Amino acid sequence: MQEKQNEPPKFINLLMLFNSYSFFFIFLPSALTIYFILNKLPVVEAGKIWLVFISFIFYAYCDTNYLVLLPLSIIINYFCSRYLSIDDSDTHDKFLYFKKKVLLLGIIFNLCLLGYFKYANFFISETNNLFHTNISLQNIVIPLAISFFTFNQIACLVDSYKKNIKGFDFVDYCLFVSYFPYLISGPLVRYTEIMPQFNDLDNRYFNYQNISEGLFLLSIGLFKKVIIADNIAVWAINGFDKAATLTFLEAWTSSFCYTLQLYFDFSGYIDMALGIALMFNIKLPINFNSPYKALNIRDFWLRWHMTLSRWLRDYLYIPLGGNRNGRARTSLNLFLTFLLCGLWHGAGSTFLVWGILHGCGVIIHSFWRRLGVTMPNLIAWLITIMFVNFAWVFFRAKEFKDAYKVIGGMTGFSGIVFPGSLAYFLNFLSPYGVTFGNAFIHIEGDLSMILMLLISIGIVLYAPNSMELKNRFNPSLKWAICTIILMVSGLLCLTKITDFQYVNF
Repeated sequence: MQEKQNEPPKFINLLMLFNSYSFFFIFLPSALTIYFILNKLPVVEAGKIWLVFISFIFYAYCDTNYLVLLPLSIIINYFCSRYLSIDDSDTHDKFLYFKKKVLLLGIIFNLCLLGYFKYANFFISETNNLFHTNISLQNIVIPLAISFFTFNQIACLVDSYKKNIKGFDFVDYCLFVSYFPYLISGPLVRYTEIMPQFNDLDNRYFNYQNISEGLFLLSIGLFKKVIIADNIAVWAINGFDKAATLTFLEAWTSSFCYTLQLYFDFSGYIDMALGIALMFNIKLPINFNSPYKALNIRDFWLRWHMTLSRWLRDYLYIPLGGNRNGRARTSLNLFLTFLLCGLWHGAGSTFLVWGILHGCGVIIHSFWRRLGVTMPNLIAWLITIMFVNFAWVFFRAKEFKDAYKVIGGMTGFSGIVFPGSLAYFLNFLSPYGVTFGNAFIHIEGDLSMILMLLISIGIVLYAPNSMELKNRFNPSLKWAICTIILMVSGLLCLTKITDFQYVNF
């Protein structure tokens, strides 16, 4: 079984990611200063051209692989979208026929591009396993951000065909696809919600309110990534990648460490992206709304990676038929949507299993809703978070053997070891195979791990989320001090630059 391809591109330059000194002290200040200076010139497009230029610089600096791929994809999709956006109210059926062909060819082009670079070796490996062939794997490095800029452009093709977009400017289109805050890891955006903001004359000028709110969001995201996610990641890595075996507590701790790491890492990136964009007077769509507070799996997907959920609903689930053709077809559509959701995240069988688990979970929930049976919120939350945590095991595991190792530990098949300090109180469990000693020896866990987990869980369950904090924000001394503390603590801990989890997808 081929190891899934969820590693960052081979030559990715971490020195230009959001959590780097070069980005904070050179790239971002320069980008902002020159942008607002250029916006004062009589050349209307000057500021946008500058953003396109620095976005390509940002992309090229992060990833030296296939630098021609992004502009090539933009050019082809631009002409397709522009053709599809032509007013056809006074044209004949033959023109409409050609528009359907262009839409189909545009989508095929994007899917082929994504399929070759991201999934070619996966399908070759699976073919070799199934049919015992010996087809050589290709020397392919996955281009950075290909999943995100491909999905954004497919959405633009469909919206152009549906006449939701009328008319295209090449600079606008380049900026829509390449805008650096969301280029690498989202959120997924639509042309109609981004470009009108860039073309609004009021947004061309420096806005102190947006700058202060943007810095606040940026500081929250940096704190989440550097202080929380990167520290919790140590024990997740020890459990999933280093330990040969995991006992009961070690397996559950490792899995929850990853569950929390992924949330704080990805939501931290999104907070930073929203904050950076807001400093340019651009409001990006919200991508998280306290997902680990969800009381069912459908609620989870309404809160987690919300722009991806929206994309899958509008451009996959509804075109497949949605819920319009009976319960059996609705269930099939849900299953296929989540199957492809899993595949979108990465080329690996474990990603498919993760997608299948969530698809089955959503289908089971839909049947449960029709029964009209309710349960206490605490029970509903526990079932939901346990299911989500269990599914993340496959999402994180590089191979099935890693997933089996963790799940085997979670079910107690690799032994149950409690801390020695609990032996006096829990000694009655000894006849059932429970032993006492160093309960976290294989993942090198200690008191700091337990404290970090408890603090992280407390933040997830009881603290207001980033958007709630942003809505409370006002430019005052209290909020300025909060911003400075978060920002400085994050910057002081940038001793080791690590990639964001969703850069890999």
